[in-house]
Amino acid sequence: MKNPKTKMWLQFVATFIPIALALFLSAGTIDYWQAWVYFVVGILTSVPLVLYIAKDPILLESRSKIGPTVEQRPFQKFIVWCLMIPVITMFILPGLDHRFGWSSVPLWLSIFGDILILFSMWMVYRVFRANSFGSATVEVIKEQKVISTGPYAIVRNPMYTGASMYFIGMALALGSFWALIPAVLIMLGFVVRLFDEEKLLARDLVGYTEYQKKVTYHLVPFVW
Repeated sequence: MKNPKTKMWLQFVATFIPIALALFLSAGTIDYWQAWVYFVVGILTSVPLVLYIAKDPILLESRSKIGPTVEQRPFQKFIVWCLMIPVITMFILPGLDHRFGWSSVPLWLSIFGDILILFSMWMVYRVFRANSFGSATVEVIKEQKVISTGPYAIVRNPMYTGASMYFIGMALALGSFWALIPAVLIMLGFVVRLFDEEKLLARDLVGYTEYQKKVTYHLVPFVW
């Protein structure tokens, strides 16, 4: 598809429909209030984000390419393929948990999970505002420069920080302690991915080694 805006909106729709099917079919019911709240929060936060991406030609071009097939380097292809397993599990396990009653997540903790999702999406928005070169793939593109403002002034990989919070929040929002297992596996995948990505940026992006000396935290502010 040649029009990146159309492609972006199709990706948006094509993401939520399979997720809805996976959650409700695995739950065996649509009487799953945590899932309905999750979708409301997800749609209300995702639509403004897509609208913002659509206004930035560089960001639109980079974010419209996603998935293991568009990764240029074999190691990153392998990582993304491996990450797909826990990601898919994240959309099936909570429904099974709801059906069979494996977890007993209190109301306040599910609401806290939705708040984490809101905060993570706000962080992603801050990342996009600071960095139009925030590609979904690991690469260095023409005219790319080091970004050290906004969330990049705190951690080197704020997109992964936001995504990690999202999946932790998702598990809690959907009322499943068991879903924290694939969420943690996804975070570990991010760690492997960011190490390789930082190595590439240090080699190919002018000024990145100096940035690494200035900002020492990879993923978690004031921790690591």
